[in-house]
Amino acid sequence: MGSLPGRVFQFWLIASCILVLVFIVAPLARTVVSPDAEQMWKTLGDPDVLRSVGLSMGASAMAAVLSLIMGTPLAYILARREFAGKKIVESLIDLPIMIPHPVIGIAFLTLAGRNNWFGGLLASMGIEMMGTVTGITVVLFFVGLPFYINTAKAGFESVAPRLEKVSRSLGAGPGATFFRVTLPLCRRAMLVGMIMCMARALSEFGAVVIVAYHPMIAPVLMFERFTAYGLKYSQPVAVILIVVSLLFFIALRVVSRPQRRDA
Repeated sequence: MGSLPGRVFQFWLIASCILVLVFIVAPLARTVVSPDAEQMWKTLGDPDVLRSVGLSMGASAMAAVLSLIMGTPLAYILARREFAGKKIVESLIDLPIMIPHPVIGIAFLTLAGRNNWFGGLLASMGIEMMGTVTGITVVLFFVGLPFYINTAKAGFESVAPRLEKVSRSLGAGPGATFFRVTLPLCRRAMLVGMIMCMARALSEFGAVVIVAYHPMIAPVLMFERFTAYGLKYSQPVAVILIVVSLLFFIALRVVSRPQRRDA
């Protein structure tokens, strides 16, 4: 038998692990089993619920695509270049994670509202941010972008620079090397980043509810039903979001699983 301090330490490790797992799983599991079958079927056939879930998925997917297009160059530069102010840029990228999300909604409302010159400029171009799918997508892009950039950056860093040098020495230009060598080698990391971005965007509430209460994404609809009708009518929507989040989690684990290499 081990010493008393050793046994106490082992008990503390095991008990802490169990408590943390119960703390995470218990409320989610209780929520999933709370609605009865009739409630769930009724909710699954509710046009408002289907519309809000579809909007959430579509806007989140668009945010992930925007992150791929706009975030990939910055992720590559941060992975391959050293320059003055790099740490500041990396900190700015993480800023959306740290800022309270209602503040993000207020910030976009301040910048792109009708009373601001920039908002007026967008309106003159036919682009409306407040209360539109465009506004929802932009906000989701904002909150999800750091997850994509950081993951893609790690992917670019995992690609040996010598491979790019070999490509350049064989006559390929910087662009050809990037698209034919670097991108294929880190496509898995980029896909993981897109999934993380989309999953994070799907869960957003605080910023969206300020920028666009209508049309309702799923988290806003759940909040609206909770405040209007109570817990019973919001639980089925919560179950749907839990299931969708679980699917994202499974996809993330499958995609990020290391590839087996033959000996």
